[in-house]
Amino acid sequence: MRRTLLRTSLAISLLFSGSAFAQQPITLEDVWMFKFYAGSPEAFEAMPDGEHYTMIQNSRISGRSIEQYDFATGNPAGTILTQKQVSEAAGEDVRFTQYSFSADQTKVLLAANVESIYRHSTRANYYMYDLTNSSVTKVGEGKVRYATFSPDGSKVAYVQENNLYVLTLANNEVTQVTTDGEQNSIINGATDWVYEEEFAFPCAFWWSPNSEYIAFLRFDETEVPEFSMDVYGTELYPTQDVFKYPKAGEANSVVTAHIFDTKNGTTTAVLQDEVEYEYIPRIIWNNENEAVIFTTNRHQNELVLWEVDCEEDYESERFLTDTDEAYVEISDNFMFTKDNDLIFTSERDGYNHIYLANEDGKVKKQLTKGDWDVLVVYGTDDEHVYFQAAAEDPSEHEVYRVRLNGRDMERLSTGEGIADAQFSPTMKYYLLSFENVTTPTIYTMHSADGTELRTLEDNADLAQRMENYQYVPKEFFNFETSEGVDLNGWMIKPYDFDEEKEYPVLMFVYGGPGSQQVLNNWDAINGMYYQYLASLGYIVACVDNRGTGARGSEFKKVTYQQLGKYETIDQIEAAKYLGGLDYIDSERIGIWGWSYGGYMSSNCITQGHETFKMAIAVAPVTNWRFYDSIYTERYMRTPQENGDGYDDNSPINHVGKLEGAYLLVHGSADDNVHVQNTMRMIESLVQANKQFDLFIYPDKNHGIYGGNTRYHLYTKMTNFILENL
Repeated sequence: MRRTLLRTSLAISLLFSGSAFAQQPITLEDVWMFKFYAGSPEAFEAMPDGEHYTMIQNSRISGRSIEQYDFATGNPAGTILTQKQVSEAAGEDVRFTQYSFSADQTKVLLAANVESIYRHSTRANYYMYDLTNSSVTKVGEGKVRYATFSPDGSKVAYVQENNLYVLTLANNEVTQVTTDGEQNSIINGATDWVYEEEFAFPCAFWWSPNSEYIAFLRFDETEVPEFSMDVYGTELYPTQDVFKYPKAGEANSVVTAHIFDTKNGTTTAVLQDEVEYEYIPRIIWNNENEAVIFTTNRHQNELVLWEVDCEEDYESERFLTDTDEAYVEISDNFMFTKDNDLIFTSERDGYNHIYLANEDGKVKKQLTKGDWDVLVVYGTDDEHVYFQAAAEDPSEHEVYRVRLNGRDMERLSTGEGIADAQFSPTMKYYLLSFENVTTPTIYTMHSADGTELRTLEDNADLAQRMENYQYVPKEFFNFETSEGVDLNGWMIKPYDFDEEKEYPVLMFVYGGPGSQQVLNNWDAINGMYYQYLASLGYIVACVDNRGTGARGSEFKKVTYQQLGKYETIDQIEAAKYLGGLDYIDSERIGIWGWSYGGYMSSNCITQGHETFKMAIAVAPVTNWRFYDSIYTERYMRTPQENGDGYDDNSPINHVGKLEGAYLLVHGSADDNVHVQNTMRMIESLVQANKQFDLFIYPDKNHGIYGGNTRYHLYTKMTNFILENL
């Protein structure tokens, strides 16, 4: 505790030293004019050769262009291509915003007119530009999804109208791999809604390293119940958006794995008879011709990796198994070394650590150890594994490497804050981002041993502009609850804070499994909004309850099968701790949250009615029965198995306890947390004769944004806080 408080005090001193003028308060308009966003390299992409990188730049003459730079020196290495070149070759205006290179760097795939579908999924117009002859090949008819080069650059695979296609670039021949794709029925090569949202991948096909095979998933959504949303739009009659959405306990898509042989044009279904599973959350390839298919049961407490040999009649063999009494986290922290050993992370010792398994799937060594969690594995070279961890403090993330024998773990990043890295394909260089509560994000280039080569973006202009504002960085604290649980938090005090006065407190909560909000980071939106609230005389605070991340498996999984119980207890305890401080008015404590945080704020204002004076719930889950199968059942099992777990901490079942002011906000087109949650909460409140405030944003999704929407929302929240806290 002393270390983090000293850290913040020093940061404040450095930030405001030398400022002889009066700073101005941060306004709500400042926040939504995005004045505090840190700049970043646009469309940074490491080249396949590992020696160069590219970024998009804009020119009045040639429009957008892809510029190449040398990793080691930072010197420009020439313009790869321009929007003008592509447009002239294509015979139409191609305003690309995304791009990728073939392995030999002679071809570029360009995406233009990118259109979002759900959170991760997109469709776009794709163009292949051949750098050797300046020709353009359009991929597919109209907009397609996930156009991807084969590793040898000779083909492009893509998804259109739920079918998988392969374009051979030498002769522009198109092979239709599947033919049964149908909306709300069959999907080939892309994921359904719930996989995209909860397993975090929209593209469901993977090229083999030798470009001869494509592994892909087929989703049969036939038995999945449909969800419909009214879309009000601008026409006389509303329309409906209808899509398949498996709620907890309901039927999921039947997902099967298939491998397409590009040599003979055949497709083979794999893992059909010998394997029982519910989900296929990942497929990767080893360094040879074996697809490694991940399967898990519906409870998600047993993860199995299967090797499927494409050269041996697609025979499958169990390769690796990871189990847990609660659940096994699905991540991208699985990769093969050049020696065909598998690097993976597991919580099997109580914390998330890196392990090394041999080519037979037997664990050879645990590479990292300690009472801290590995967060991301970036990759490996011949000697090291590179990763991000919260090894110093849960509120901080560092970049490390460790040898493949588990020795000589080195910290590569410096400073107290949040560090992250993006490596070149050869792992020889990486782009490091670093930020903390007083430092807008800095981007620097490094060699693999951590040596800093240069700065790409220091955001010094933003740091200098901050001297004009009454910016008060977070102060970090921790405390022990009445149950003996140590919790971490931060608070933001008014610029003219007087410890002899008493201040009202607005708490912010998210609190979901594995999440973190108590972070030493630069927060350009909510963090600056809290600066605005502080200028109005409020203290803003946040505490990470039990169930959150970077503190080991036991701390995170204590909430298993009873989401909301311990989290609500901890937030009430946090409010009581804050209310016990001399400078806080214990009668004026409010709380707000979004999504899981809206669920938590709703629980706090009802179950903690004696502690909280007001609450705001934006897009809240109000009973986990209404949420999707993969996320909910991972933490709760099914409603059929655990009905009490679902209902005991549903705020719907506690509305009779509501005493304070309560604001409900939802977007009517929320495909994630359906507005049904709020409608059911409304009915319960009405029948309990409880007054509350409500606002619905027409046709807005879970993010509630677009045009003036966010500014309007935060103005409404501010007014509610001023009136009720």
